Amino acid sequence: MMNFILVLIITVSFALIAFIYRLIKGPTSPDRVIALDAIGVAIIALVGLLSIYVKTTFFVDIALLLAILSFIGTIAFSKFIEKGDIIDRDNTH
Repeated sequence: MMNFILVLIITVSFALIAFIYRLIKGPTSPDRVIALDAIGVAIIALVGLLSIYVKTTFFVDIALLLAILSFIGTIAFSKFIEKGDIIDRDNTH
């Protein structure tokens, strides 16, 4: 079982390297945002697999925190690409 977990950790690590390549070489900004989101998912998967490998539940809290931060970051980047501004300020009053 532990050999299988190690194979999964190595596979996700190679996928993480591919996502970093796409982040750097992405032809468009949406490609880079998707790559950044995929990097977040891969890191969360690595933390979960590491938690299984070392047989502890301590890393599960870290994975949940990373998931929340990754989601907020993806929303912020998407809004910035769409509108060019993250926080809308209405100065008409």
